[in-house]
Amino acid sequence: MRLIGIAAVAALVTATVTPVAAADASGDRAARLAEAIRQAVVAQDFKDVIDLTPPEPSLAARSAEPVEKYDGVPTPRLALAAGKPLHQTPNLDVAVIELDGAGRPRAMADVLLSPQYPTGVVVPVNRRTLSTDQVRYRWWDDTEWDVNGGRGTRDVLAGREDAPIDFSSPYPASVLKLMVGFGVLRLVDQGRVSLDGEYVYDPTVPRPACGGKQTKTVRQFFDEMITRSQNESTCALIKMIHDLKAMDELNQSFVDLGLPTLMITGTLPENGGRWIGSNMSGIDTAKLLLLVNGGPGVLWTTDSGRRVTAGALSRSSRQFFLKTLGDQGHNEMLSTTNWCGRDYPVQGIPQKTPARWVQPDGTVTVGDAVYGQDVRPCDARAEVTYAHKNGWVDTTGSDAGIVKSLRGKDGRNYVVVVFCNLGTDYVDSYRPADPPGVFPVLYTEKYAKLGKAIDGIMAGMR
Repeated sequence: MRLIGIAAVAALVTATVTPVAAADASGDRAARLAEAIRQAVVAQDFKDVIDLTPPEPSLAARSAEPVEKYDGVPTPRLALAAGKPLHQTPNLDVAVIELDGAGRPRAMADVLLSPQYPTGVVVPVNRRTLSTDQVRYRWWDDTEWDVNGGRGTRDVLAGREDAPIDFSSPYPASVLKLMVGFGVLRLVDQGRVSLDGEYVYDPTVPRPACGGKQTKTVRQFFDEMITRSQNESTCALIKMIHDLKAMDELNQSFVDLGLPTLMITGTLPENGGRWIGSNMSGIDTAKLLLLVNGGPGVLWTTDSGRRVTAGALSRSSRQFFLKTLGDQGHNEMLSTTNWCGRDYPVQGIPQKTPARWVQPDGTVTVGDAVYGQDVRPCDARAEVTYAHKNGWVDTTGSDAGIVKSLRGKDGRNYVVVVFCNLGTDYVDSYRPADPPGVFPVLYTEKYAKLGKAIDGIMAGMR
């Protein structure tokens, strides 16, 4: 095995990346993959990002009640002059699973970046369990990150106090909808819910972000939640899970499957709102997508000895989940094809845009989001499909999905997950104004550069 294309990756990320030395067939594929990703992460040089709402010196300790977060209508940007350079390294979690042609894992890598690990740290991942016990995961808190050197104070998992790596997991934003989707499809497989059956969402206590009473099929709620990231539909499905007394079951299923950092806690049964109690690590999110993607045989074995296969979801549920992820409308973080042809942001993962959203003139419209660029030139050069879910709030940029080569292109097949606290409050110093009447660029383009670099690494794996 050899790893090629690292010099090209350096050019893509516009920074010097030390090439990973070639190794013979006995070398550790996962270790080389992890080091290549670590170099790509460090090459982004996040320190020159501008914080539009820099912390005040007088900030007190963390409030008792975390601030609720929803992806909503983009708010007008503050002027760049109001911001300051990022005062410390962001928290970033990047997980990648290389897949073979059948969907089985070949190698897995996880890299963390934080004020404690400014040059990145490679997380040791057990090959059999695709997990780690070497990270003390902490719950995310914006104020703690600002005033406590990026360190959290609340443990996600018990018994990790002596783990050598201490890391606060960024809030996943709308990537949490992957967990909701998995929970809904478990109920479908159990015969407790029908995708084509109607659900009446009737919140007993209204919540503005969740909207009012509505009746739709479960299939429509699911589709809107994933492809358009519609929060009202997500609240409806969370409330449905609560109605069936299945939320604790869902969280226990994650534990039983060896995905202990995946959890949805504290949501409100009366309306499906309040999502701030959700947590996801890059490793466990990548494994969840590995399961959804499917593959023959045992995908991983849990610490308790359970052999996890794609059968954790039925074939029909996995196919439906994959199709919905493949119809993602918001291609704007690791991939940026919705803005094809613009100088900013750069083009990320070279995916083909789902035809569902492409208008006769080649532009993309997703609900009320008009992107205004003809994507057909980028589609003509596309190399992969990208079935994914992204998310954003003021202090979150997240994207997680499955990349597969188009016929005749360089072979790669992989899962990629990125969680970071650089959300809409963080911008590039050279960011131009958005053209009038189009959906704004929500993230620093460093994410797109990172996505392109990771794709280059995976295309170079042989």
